[in-house]
Amino acid sequence: MNDQNLTPRITADRIKEYLQQDKRFDGRTSKEFRDIKVEKNISKNAEGSVKVSIGKTEVLVGVKMAVGEPYPDSADEGNLMVTAELLPLSSSRYENGPPKFPAIELGRVTDRIIRESKFVDFKSLCIKKGEKVWTVFVDIYSLNDDGNLFDAAAIGAVLALKDAKIPKYDEKESKVLYGESSGKGLALSKDAPISVTFHKVGDFFIVDPVREEEDISETRITIGMSGNNISSMQKGDSSSIDVEDMKKIIDGAEEVIKRVYKKIETHLK
Repeated sequence: MNDQNLTPRITADRIKEYLQQDKRFDGRTSKEFRDIKVEKNISKNAEGSVKVSIGKTEVLVGVKMAVGEPYPDSADEGNLMVTAELLPLSSSRYENGPPKFPAIELGRVTDRIIRESKFVDFKSLCIKKGEKVWTVFVDIYSLNDDGNLFDAAAIGAVLALKDAKIPKYDEKESKVLYGESSGKGLALSKDAPISVTFHKVGDFFIVDPVREEEDISETRITIGMSGNNISSMQKGDSSSIDVEDMKKIIDGAEEVIKRVYKKIETHLK
């Protein structure tokens, strides 16, 4: 979402001037993240839940599971559904009601990061081929939007999935026994996907923008990496991006993602 008109021109000009010296208002360089904090077990009703804070940006991510039918083209695989809700309490820019494009996009980008990295073993979610499988619901809620919801949501989704426990399932009664854990976690890849979103501001690319920086972003690219491989890539906003800029982003992605990984490493193990 580009809300350049919501940030005063004088502020936008100063942000660009600072970037000429690889500086930002809060003292970070263009490739530095804010502090990342993680709180687990936020919801007692979810199979897994975390709150992720990147600076003042906060998201709550919960995982719920239900039994349903598989899709016709994947009869022996479980399902994944990722949705996002941008709550008015997180920003005056959001309103109650049906999800608008920013919320839909946030859910889809997060879904792609998880799905394309092969993080979840969907075959392990099959109960009876062609009839019953587990569906994993990942729900994202914005609590405070001070920029970079995309990376906060992705981190939250990965950690909530790692923390989730599959509920008991009574096969005779065909009933999920919510509140009773099977004690089993999801079958996940050892290489958790980490995403970093690059924003172009003037002639520079920055990561983890605060709200004012995100407002004046001309375009953005979210890169997901699993292990040493790029597993997903999603462009946002309408502005084009040339080949040379893409090279700059890809060249810088691995190092930034390593730094993010170190910030949340203890929660991934």
